[in-house]
Amino acid sequence: MLTHENLKISPPSLSEERSNSRQEAEDLSQPTSSESQITPWICRRPVRLTIYGFLVAFALWMLWWGVVPRLLDPTFEQHLQDKSVMAGMSREQVMDAWGSPYQMNVSYTEKGIRREEWVYEDWIDSSTIKHRYLYFEEGKLIGGWY
Repeated sequence: MLTHENLKISPPSLSEERSNSRQEAEDLSQPTSSESQITPWICRRPVRLTIYGFLVAFALWMLWWGVVPRLLDPTFEQHLQDKSVMAGMSREQVMDAWGSPYQMNVSYTEKGIRREEWVYEDWIDSSTIKHRYLYFEEGKLIGGWY
């Protein structure tokens, strides 16, 4: 049987105390396994995949919106029959669709590019006028407001 007298326990030396305190400090500074696995919600894989999926879908939609109508109607014949205009049409095609404008404003950029603004007036009744605006660069329709 062991008794207190049979056990020889020596008090820890000063160097052992220092090494123990250093080890405890290192253990406290290192995150535990549960702390190291916590990541911000935006960096989590399902969230990233969802965001990337929406970005890809948006890019494909933008590509489809700009390219597919031109592929389906490259000569704008259907638009001319429907009396509608679309970016990329020439001045002659717009004249065939909408007729001649009420007013044309011409300007030039610093690089010498010709810009035209065509203004159409639609008389709704004797006191109400609706304006439509088309913008051309170098003879091609680039946009409008109508």
